[in-house]
Amino acid sequence: MELSARNLRVLVTAGGGGIGRVITQTFLAAGARVHICDVSPELLAQAAAEMPGVSASVCDVSDRAQVEALFKDVRRELGGLDVLVNNAGIAGPTAKVEDIDPDDWDRCIAVDLNGMFYCTRLAMPLIKAAGGGSIINLSSAAGRLGFPFRTPYAAAKWAVVGYTQSLAMEAGPDGVRVNCIQPGVVEGERQDRVIEAKAKARGVSFEEQRARSLSAVSLRRMVSAQDIANMALFLTSSAGQNISGQALSVCGNVETLG
Repeated sequence: MELSARNLRVLVTAGGGGIGRVITQTFLAAGARVHICDVSPELLAQAAAEMPGVSASVCDVSDRAQVEALFKDVRRELGGLDVLVNNAGIAGPTAKVEDIDPDDWDRCIAVDLNGMFYCTRLAMPLIKAAGGGSIINLSSAAGRLGFPFRTPYAAAKWAVVGYTQSLAMEAGPDGVRVNCIQPGVVEGERQDRVIEAKAKARGVSFEEQRARSLSAVSLRRMVSAQDIANMALFLTSSAGQNISGQALSVCGNVETLG
């Protein structure tokens, strides 16, 4: 099975750290040319130092003007685009719905959903001009299950699934495959912060909340960022050439979110 990304031109949003960084490393190792963006100049500088050949832009994907500037950089650095990985996202607030500040709701939707649209609308003409390619959107297990105390995040991630399926139908005749990945409990600092916030909201210890989260995973373990990156690479490779319009869970079978 061929999992090469040789000569593919790839944009990874929020590629400076976390899942995005591992996706970037995986595509580079498979032969792709990669441009990344991130809100953190420090993360981008570190990524550039550790991943030679990567080009980068500071960008908040929720800001349309910044996204316009990002795509000017993409065209200059890559000369076109074959793959867009809409990875940028934030956890949003953890609270009962009546206690959520509307500004926090708006910010979560702006980054996790609107930013995906802002990037896709500019990426699509480039991918079509390349003769087709692939768009991968990051959803979540929270995009297929209810998620108490995390309503803004769940609302955005459910919306990503509908967006993905609709876009796959729209862009398929032009040779553009569109899928989303639904990670479960991904190990790392971000997940630790989520567990800590949920533990605080429930008045339990970090350890108790972590155990509760994993008890709802059939495999009783977290997934890694590399697991997500492997799926992204598969979907853009020739091995995934007939997969489109799908929401693919990489989660160890999360049974419920709580």
